Amino acid sequence: MTINIGKTVFSGIGRFYRTGAAVVFLAIAGCSSTNIEGATPVAATDGPKNTGSYPNLNIPPQAAAEQFTEAEKNAKLAQLKAEAQAQGSKGGAVKVANPAAALNTLAKQHGADALKEIEAKCDPALDPACK
Repeated sequence: MTINIGKTVFSGIGRFYRTGAAVVFLAIAGCSSTNIEGATPVAATDGPKNTGSYPNLNIPPQAAAEQFTEAEKNAKLAQLKAEAQAQGSKGGAVKVANPAAALNTLAKQHGADALKEIEAKCDPALDPACK
């Protein structure tokens, strides 16, 4: 008799009953969700609010700090130009006549240099004599 019960529960018509029971259980569980009737959308509570008046655009906004005068502006520009020229005279800007030629030369030498470093097992950053 237990063999017949096992066949009924786990195969054929038993599968239909288990599926139906699962659907009923999920339907009952789905109906017991939280109540949102009293909830208001976030957009209704936050955002622009009507104050009943228009802003007066004829009043100029107040500056957060005092503005530069023309004399202060010219003094600061002169200081910046002097510092830029001082940097240029120190050799800060390197001028390359033909950057494409420099890159081509680097491309030709880089592979061979890398192989020498790998074969010699040395790091030129640590040992400048390693080349």
